Amino acid sequence: MAVPAAVAVNGGAKIGLASRTYLESRPVKETKVLISELCRQFYNLGWVSGTGGSITIKVHDDSIPKPQQLVVMSPSGVQKERMVPEDMYVLSAEGSIISPPSPKPYPHKPPKCSDCAPLFMKAYHMRDAGAVIHSHGMESCLVTMINPRCKEFRITHMEMIKGIKGHGYYDELVVPIIENTAYESELTDSLAKAIEAYPKTTAVLVRNHGIYVWGDSWISAKTQAECYHYLFDAAIKLHQLGLDWSTPDHRPIQKVNGVLGKNHKRNVTAKAGTTGSNYEAEQLPRCIVLDIEGTTTPISFVTDILFPYARDNVGRHLSATYDTTETKEDIELLRSQVQDDLKQGVAGAVPIPSDDMGKEEVIAALVANVEAMIKADRKITALKQLQGHIWQTGFENNELEGVVFEDVPEALEKWNALGIKVYIYSSGSRLAQRLIFGNSNYGDLRKYLSGFFDTAVGNKRETRSYVEISESVGVDNPSDVLFVTDVYQEATAANAAGLKVVISIRPGNGPLPENHGFKTINSFSEI
Repeated sequence: MAVPAAVAVNGGAKIGLASRTYLESRPVKETKVLISELCRQFYNLGWVSGTGGSITIKVHDDSIPKPQQLVVMSPSGVQKERMVPEDMYVLSAEGSIISPPSPKPYPHKPPKCSDCAPLFMKAYHMRDAGAVIHSHGMESCLVTMINPRCKEFRITHMEMIKGIKGHGYYDELVVPIIENTAYESELTDSLAKAIEAYPKTTAVLVRNHGIYVWGDSWISAKTQAECYHYLFDAAIKLHQLGLDWSTPDHRPIQKVNGVLGKNHKRNVTAKAGTTGSNYEAEQLPRCIVLDIEGTTTPISFVTDILFPYARDNVGRHLSATYDTTETKEDIELLRSQVQDDLKQGVAGAVPIPSDDMGKEEVIAALVANVEAMIKADRKITALKQLQGHIWQTGFENNELEGVVFEDVPEALEKWNALGIKVYIYSSGSRLAQRLIFGNSNYGDLRKYLSGFFDTAVGNKRETRSYVEISESVGVDNPSDVLFVTDVYQEATAANAAGLKVVISIRPGNGPLPENHGFKTINSFSEI
C-alpha cells in the first residue's frame, strides 16, 4: 500500500511523511519515548534481557489511515533497558527504513534494525495490528518444551484468559507453536502460515525461543502479553504439580499404560444401549462436540419455555435496556438483518424506523420482527444474540432454569475423567449455551466443557462449519472428533467434513429418513 505523499501537521501545511519535519513531529517523538519506556519495563519482567526481544508501535495519527501509518521499531542487539528515543528506527508502512538512529561510540555496536522486522510487518499487514511485542520471557520458552511434539498451547477455565481479545473464562485459548530457526528472519513464513491458520489468535509461540504478541494498540498488545505470560507460568506450575492445565477442572494428568497424556489411544467397551440404538463400541474420540436441542436437552424446553420467554419479554427487555451499549449493538444487528430481509422479501419483515421517530416506535417494530423470526425458527445471529441477552435476564432473576437429560451430567463427568474434551455447537448464541449449562437442573456443568461454538463459526448444515471446528479444537484428523446431533442434515454435513457422527434419539425428536446410514444412541451412556 502506498504511503500518502503528504499530511497536515498541527493544522498547518501538508508535508511528506518521510520529511524531517514530520519525523520530528510530536506523534513520532511520543512513540519513540513510549517504546524506550516499555523496553525498560519489559527488561525488568525478563522479557528482553541479554539484548533479546523487541517491540514496535505504529505512530498513531488521526490524519493518517492506520494501514499507512509509520512504524517505530526498537533496534537489534542493544541493551533494551538503556535505550533512549534517539535509538529507534522509523519505517514506512511497507517496512522500508525511513530514519535510522545515529551510530554511538565504542563499545556500542553500529545500529541495526530489529531482526524481527519481517515478522512484525506480517502482524501489521495480516492483522492490522497497532503494536507488536516479541518477548524472550522464560515462561513463553519453557511452555513450548513440555511436549516437544505439540503444535499448540491450549488452556481453559483461567481468569486471565479474559484478557485475551475475543476470549472469556469458559473459552479454550489456543496459541499456535512454530519451530525455531537459527536466524530470526527465517521464521517469517512459518509465522505467516500460523497467523493465517489461526484467525482468532493474537500470538504465536516459537519453540525454545519466545512469543510474538500483537494488538490493535500498544495497550492491547501489552495487556495481552502480560496475560499470556501469566497463563504460561500457570501452566508450567500446574504441570509441576501433576495437573492438566488444558482441562476445565485442571485434574491430575492421566497415565494410560504408563504413558503420560490424556490423548493416548485406548479401547473400551460401551455399555449396553437402550432399545432402538445401533451404536457399537470403538476407540474413544479425542473430542466430542454436542448439539443441544434434541441431544443434551429436550426440544420441548426450547420450544415451550425458552422461545416463548424470549417472545413474551422482548418488549420489556428492550424498554428496560434501550440505552445500554449491549442493546444498542443488538438493535443495530437487527436493523442490518431486517434491511436484508426486506430486500429479499422475507415474510414478516417490517421496516424499523430511525431513532428520531422515538423509542416506542422503534421497539414496536423490533418486537414485530423478532416475533416473526421466532415463529419461523430462523437460525440467524441477530436473533440469537438478542435472545441470549433476554434469557440472561431470565436466568439472573431465577425465572428460567436450564434442562438437560438425566444421563448428560454423568457422561460429561466420565468423559472429563478420561481426558476427552467436550464442546457445544448450537444455533443458539454462546451466551445462551453458557446460561443453559451454567444454570441447569443438575447444577453448573460448565466445568466439564472446553468451549462453545455458535453460528459465528457457520451454519450447522454446512460442511465448512465442521471443518472450521475440527481445525479449532486442534486434532490431527477430523475423525478424532465425534459429533452428536439429532438432525440428519447436520449429521450429513459433519460426516462430509470427516467427523465421526452419531445421531441422538430422544423423546420428542423428529423422525429420521429410512436407511439414513448413521449410528444412533438413546443415551450418552452408550458412548
